[in-house]
Amino acid sequence: MSVTIVGAGPTGLMLAGDLAEAGIDVRVLEKRARETGPTRGFAVHARALELLDVRGLADTLVAQGFPVPEVRVAFGDGRGLTLDMRHPESRFPFVLVVRQGRTEALLRQRAERLGVPVVRGAEVTGLAQDGDGVDLTVRTADGERTERADRVVGTDGAHSTVRELLGVRFSGHGYDTRILLADVRLRRELPPAVNPFVGPDGVALLPPYGDGWYRATVWDRARQDAPPGGPVDAEEVAESLRRLSGGVLDVAEVRWSARLLSERRQARDYRVGRVLLAGDAAHVHSPMGAMGTSTGLQDAANLSWKLAAVEKGWAPAWLLDSYEAERHRAGRATLRLSDMILRAAVAPAPVRAVRSRVVPALAGVHAFADRVRLRLAGLGHSYELPDGLTVSDTTGTRVDDLPLTVGDRPARLYELMDGVRFTLLDASPDGAAAEAALPWADRVRILRVRGDLPGGAQVLLVRPDGYAAWDDAHPDAEEERTVLRQWAGAEAGGPRP
Repeated sequence: MSVTIVGAGPTGLMLAGDLAEAGIDVRVLEKRARETGPTRGFAVHARALELLDVRGLADTLVAQGFPVPEVRVAFGDGRGLTLDMRHPESRFPFVLVVRQGRTEALLRQRAERLGVPVVRGAEVTGLAQDGDGVDLTVRTADGERTERADRVVGTDGAHSTVRELLGVRFSGHGYDTRILLADVRLRRELPPAVNPFVGPDGVALLPPYGDGWYRATVWDRARQDAPPGGPVDAEEVAESLRRLSGGVLDVAEVRWSARLLSERRQARDYRVGRVLLAGDAAHVHSPMGAMGTSTGLQDAANLSWKLAAVEKGWAPAWLLDSYEAERHRAGRATLRLSDMILRAAVAPAPVRAVRSRVVPALAGVHAFADRVRLRLAGLGHSYELPDGLTVSDTTGTRVDDLPLTVGDRPARLYELMDGVRFTLLDASPDGAAAEAALPWADRVRILRVRGDLPGGAQVLLVRPDGYAAWDDAHPDAEEERTVLRQWAGAEAGGPRP
């Protein structure tokens, strides 16, 4: 049983660590021979932090970043709005502004600690698959070789070689306005928030790193004809920021800058036979909303346990197909939201004339603002399940980080999970649900708990990615066994929990 992951960004490293945690033989191939400089990613949202929390990594990453609790939008006419990101649903009531390199380093350390080889300078140039496995042609400094794996996952970015070799269509379009990225230090500090400045000629987004530096993401109509990848000098960065902010942003120093072409695209298929796509290889969108890294981490968390179940031989037939069904829909929603934000920011003249009045009015509608907040944070998404499963009202919805008591010890649900096994919580007086689940103890963590489960349930089955599979206020042992067979395959015995 083996899986090869192509691409050592956050998505690939998260997936690799999970598969190793599940006991799968996994290796990572990375085209880059060495670490690169600054990247587009600069933030991690609440839902992705919750998934890192399940893996024992979130608190370390939070300590390396800068939590900001709100988005403060400033329009050129003096109007503005504030979007509150203090999520009451989550242990992480903020957007974490953190350099992508730190997220990658944390995930790489975990993967390597679990024995995953990360092979750098290894470029995939060919791919062929049959009913038993996948052959990759890999070019290194020593020449070309062929590697075989049971399955392959392409997490190799927007220009994915794996996607191209599969012939998967990358549908969508590029935006006309080029993006200017820079890390800047200002002469006057901004509030501790994500700070978008929306002017008549474009938008400048400045989240703070917390150390006096800001990541500037700029769409400037005056510079839309500049070629992507072309040089960007410090004065160009400073002039754009000064003009778009109406003179508020006064740059003292620029330490890195780049010009990119932003696109909105999504792979038509996330799975072709034994090869799958995740992260930017499956979807790319504008940096507005800073959802790229978080969406990729959620792809990995959705795929890892399903792939492990297949490799271990107990996955129900529908399970791996559900990765594409669930994450393609989630990716499409992310593309739509980032596109909506970008189009509002770089709108045509008739919209710009009323934007500073209409957008704050919409944001003042609680239901609208709450929907946007939850979508940005990744907390509001739920999954639709295939027909034929035994479901409850909570099936497919995110499960909160429930406060529980296990034995005499207080605990949180997410610290009891590991990202690769199901978790069954039995809060019934007699423990019958826990007893009924024992034949699945090799793939389900079974816990007798005290605490309030959602909706007054006495038993709750939680997927490894933190979504509800099933719950019941009056558990029936035969129905529970049916649910466990549907999600976790046939009984296989195993040790008592």
